Amino acid sequence: MMEPSPRPLAKLEELNVREAWQNEAYDFTPWLAENLEFLGEAIGLPLEAEGSEVAVETFSADILAKSKYDDTKVLIENQLEVSDHLHLGQILTYVAGLEAEVVVWVASGFRDAHLSAINWLNEKTENSISFFAVTVKVVRIGDSPLAPVFEVVARPNEWERYVHSVARKTSGTSEIGLQRQDFWEFYVARFEGEGDLGGPPSRLSNRYHNTEKPPLSFSVYVAKDGVGVYVRPPYGEEAEPTFELLAGCDAEIREKLGVEMGKAPHFYVDWRPGDYTDPEQRPELADWMNDRLSVYKRVVLGALSG
Repeated sequence: MMEPSPRPLAKLEELNVREAWQNEAYDFTPWLAENLEFLGEAIGLPLEAEGSEVAVETFSADILAKSKYDDTKVLIENQLEVSDHLHLGQILTYVAGLEAEVVVWVASGFRDAHLSAINWLNEKTENSISFFAVTVKVVRIGDSPLAPVFEVVARPNEWERYVHSVARKTSGTSEIGLQRQDFWEFYVARFEGEGDLGGPPSRLSNRYHNTEKPPLSFSVYVAKDGVGVYVRPPYGEEAEPTFELLAGCDAEIREKLGVEMGKAPHFYVDWRPGDYTDPEQRPELADWMNDRLSVYKRVVLGALSG
């Protein structure tokens, strides 16, 4: 019996961020404002843009956003170069003028003095304002599309505990949270063993089936206009290792799923339109989600183990 040929592997290459965005103001800021899910995933807070180039005295803040959980104001100041004193000074000006409660400074790299300043601000402002330093990188494997990678290099203490607390509180009391709970109760009851795999029904938008080897999270989710499924890194983990892992088998996975790999941190996103709050549509939508989730797990795990 012939031994199977080794699977060809490609090297993950980090590129200059200017390969993706040539100009900070005209390319990067508009792109970031339209793709805040990448930054939100990195800091653990779903974000929604409210405006860009927001006037503050004689300056303009890059992006003003809000938390989808509780409408907390989020100020985002971005640059494609290594951090500098000018942007630090602007951030402090914008905080006062916009009354932001969360500040996210994005740069291609951070000097030690600026990381020390962010950590000092988090210590001295207690819980009134939260400061983040986030690096942005651009990576590629072989001829694959460019992929952005955001990595938090400074954050407030107890931030994840705060986010989980707010998520539970807001999702548990809203009408949409109750609608999700109702659907997930139907979903868990419909499929034997689902409660053990994905946990009890909740009022959140997603359910996860996690694997340790390889470390992946398979998600089904409900949204305003339909339902879907995707693969992502385990909660709290960076997207880059998962991207590298999946990219090595992308051709096989893409062919069998019929879905492009897409952008980190949500890979191979598939979607079916519908209204999950409509009892008449529930069986069809739930069956599609469960069937598609099974296919995803079989195809992805099979490709990675092959």
